[in-house]
Amino acid sequence: MSNALGILPSAAARAAPGKAPRAATPMAFVQAMVAAYAARGLDATAALHLAQITPDSVAHSGARITAAQMEAMSEAAMRELDDEALGCFRRALPWGSYGMLARASLSAPSLGVALKRWCRHHALLTDDVALALHTEGDAARLALTADRQPGALTEFCVVSVLRNVLGLACWLVDSRIPLQGARFPYPEPAHGDAYRLLFDGPAEFDQPHAALHLDARYLALPIRRDEAAMSQMLQRALPLTVLPYRRDRLLVQRVRQALVSQPLNSHNADELAAQLNLSARTLHRQLKEEGASLQTLKDTVRRDRATELLQRTNRPVKQVALAAGFRNEKSFIRAFKGWTGMSPGAWREQG
Repeated sequence: MSNALGILPSAAARAAPGKAPRAATPMAFVQAMVAAYAARGLDATAALHLAQITPDSVAHSGARITAAQMEAMSEAAMRELDDEALGCFRRALPWGSYGMLARASLSAPSLGVALKRWCRHHALLTDDVALALHTEGDAARLALTADRQPGALTEFCVVSVLRNVLGLACWLVDSRIPLQGARFPYPEPAHGDAYRLLFDGPAEFDQPHAALHLDARYLALPIRRDEAAMSQMLQRALPLTVLPYRRDRLLVQRVRQALVSQPLNSHNADELAAQLNLSARTLHRQLKEEGASLQTLKDTVRRDRATELLQRTNRPVKQVALAAGFRNEKSFIRAFKGWTGMSPGAWREQG
């Protein structure tokens, strides 16, 4: 069984019950593994057979395979090459290398500390790439720079390393970690659409270096796994990145922040969900799982904003309504009466 982390597509690429698996993984990743075999004078035929990938199909760059095929191919290649990096680096990473890194991060008190440990320890395995975690205010960036370009394997190397660390991060805190963006140091490939499945959030290419951008508040989340969970996970780590991480432990905070910072652009679920890179249906479902509702959060944020403005300023009620996120004064007055039992004007005079 594998104890390395995988670069499989996200849960969106998984087949619904009763439906055939969706082929979403680019054949380019298989080509990279076949190239790793060739570089070591080995034949990838057996691994391709295990993954039910015909040798002829490998040459078709536009072809796609399923997550299960990618898992089978990756595990076979790791064993035959004795390299959990699948040829990405000049020096092979022996079986158990990434499991060792994962265990070293397990005792960290928070995700931020765990990721910093991962970056530091990864440098002990290879100097072909360097990982670093940077934070500035509410923004965090996990950057990858290549000290020595891995040549034709550049894309596969970058995607592998970043998917590994992102998958582990989600698992450690048992939470979806939505990305605000992802950057890559090469032109957009023909299979660029697959990046939306691999990396949540907008992708930019031809950048100076690779990086994942996320809300820094996720770094403060505590580690929710223990040694027993780690041992079990490492038995089947390759599918780690396709687990349906529905729970987003910061979603309520992110929704509240969006409502506060952009009240005029958050009138309905579709507008708000678009800001958070979610569908409206997913937004409602995940909030429900967190014991919250969009309407309740909207009411709380608007009420707090309105009462603050009424209490601390002399703005007309119409301006207060707009600043609190209402489209018009009439709807604001109706909502305010529902909250307090009186009109905004009467509440201001009383208080």
